[in-house]
Amino acid sequence: MKYFVIGDQDTVLGFSLAGVEGITVSSAKEVEAAFNFAIKDREVGIIVITERCAKLIKGHIEDYSFTNEFPLIVEIPDREGKDKERKDFKQMVNSAIGIKI
Repeated sequence: MKYFVIGDQDTVLGFSLAGVEGITVSSAKEVEAAFNFAIKDREVGIIVITERCAKLIKGHIEDYSFTNEFPLIVEIPDREGKDKERKDFKQMVNSAIGIKI
């Protein structure tokens, strides 16, 4: 099982220093093509994608995530930091169970 990263140039370069293969993207069309490439590779177990890239193809990622077990898709902040519109994990749990933790 291997990792695959999709994101801006800095993110992909950083992961490549750790031996992780990836594709640098800058448009929704490129993000979708990179995502489709990654999910077709049966050796890829985890796709790491920046939040801003994931936002460009949100529907496609959600459709895939709810119908397949692998690969796991992990969204991370890019060089510009966390997406302010995105809820953090604690907020998602609170809204899902209705109890503040």
